Amino acid sequence: MTSAPASYSTRRALDESDLAACFQVRKDVFVGEQQVPEELEYDAHDPAAVHVLAVAADGSALGTGRLLHGEAAADRTDGDPAAGSLGRLAVTRGARGLGVGAALVRAIEEEARALGLAAVDLHAQTHALGFYERLGYTAYGPEFPDAGMPHRAMRRTL
Repeated sequence: MTSAPASYSTRRALDESDLAACFQVRKDVFVGEQQVPEELEYDAHDPAAVHVLAVAADGSALGTGRLLHGEAAADRTDGDPAAGSLGRLAVTRGARGLGVGAALVRAIEEEARALGLAAVDLHAQTHALGFYERLGYTAYGPEFPDAGMPHRAMRRTL
């Protein structure tokens, strides 16, 4: 069993090493644990996305998420140019329950504010609705499948 890190921080991924860590966390969580086909996990939006990384004091990656904005987010925000789209939020198994996911959401919201966005939308797996509701997100619209799993659209005004 992996011991929990004593401390961690979040940061915007700025170099190839950070991006590689983000993609490895996504591969471990989505492709490995949730059996999402790898060709669905990585998409044409990744190069333009703002990626955020949570790292332990020892430098190991604990979690990641991304923010789409502008044209890249249009299909996920009902075309609202003032909204960004939070996605690909993943926390490693050993770091779950430590607040890493919430810290990543808040870091992504800060990136959205810095870009002048007024809201953040996301497509949540239905089992995670409560997590996002505790962070101020509200579900809207019907349930829909994404990568074979049920999801709901959610939004938080910043």
